[in-house]
Amino acid sequence: MSSPSLTTVAACQLTIDVDDPDGNRARVVAAVEVAAARGARLVVLPELVISGYVFADLAEAVERSEPVDGPTVTLLSDLSAQHGIVLVGGFCERGEGERPYNSLVVVDGGRLLAVYRKTHLWGTEKNVFAAGDALAPVVRTSVGVVAAMICYDLEFPEMVRDVALRGAQIVVAPSNWPSIPTVRGERAPEMVKAQAGAAVNRVFVVVCDRVGAERGVEWIGGSVICDVEGYPVAGPAQGDATTLFAEFDLSRALAKEIGPYNHAFADRRPDLY
Repeated sequence: MSSPSLTTVAACQLTIDVDDPDGNRARVVAAVEVAAARGARLVVLPELVISGYVFADLAEAVERSEPVDGPTVTLLSDLSAQHGIVLVGGFCERGEGERPYNSLVVVDGGRLLAVYRKTHLWGTEKNVFAAGDALAPVVRTSVGVVAAMICYDLEFPEMVRDVALRGAQIVVAPSNWPSIPTVRGERAPEMVKAQAGAAVNRVFVVVCDRVGAERGVEWIGGSVICDVEGYPVAGPAQGDATTLFAEFDLSRALAKEIGPYNHAFADRRPDLY
């Protein structure tokens, strides 16, 4: 008999085009339908999944921005309700000032549980977005305790440690990883950092990257799902549009023991560092 803590998760690595928001929307709908039909109860989409990423300038980003009750979040909420799933995806959120936010939402059965604004901005994002100033959310969902952050956030060990200490079982990261030269035969460092965050904190990590050249920018397309020991149990993807699936026993993320003598949290020496 299956354990009640077993949960199927999916990372939908999609082609995104800043010049084709209608196409982006259609691809999201199709991917979520397939993921739900295959039993996924937690589905993760990429960063800025409808708007696209490579804005020409601040004015275009502002034009593409939406309030939380706008069409993108409404679409994600409707899909979540229709399929009875937890759905996490990124959107360009209209801000209170002159700049929008690079944000995500966590929705569960159509209920909006959290909105998070990316706090660590990568590269020229600083020319377009305002940085968020709140901790990454850790929310109790119908599938377990989920923490959500965006792309570059995941590369800061303090971020993953913080949400793990707050009880996260699964860390999800909608991402747009720009492709950069790597050593032949080696995984991109972003993937390695995702694995390390999972292993160090004994949490599951789901990264959903994107593909599709966009205004001259290429992407890693390296979505990966990691278990609590840091091993990839699905992916890393190899640069094509695809959906990764994995089954998690969430009770494993509650056990921080490392063998009979060590403990991922109790062995820490914060008095020294």
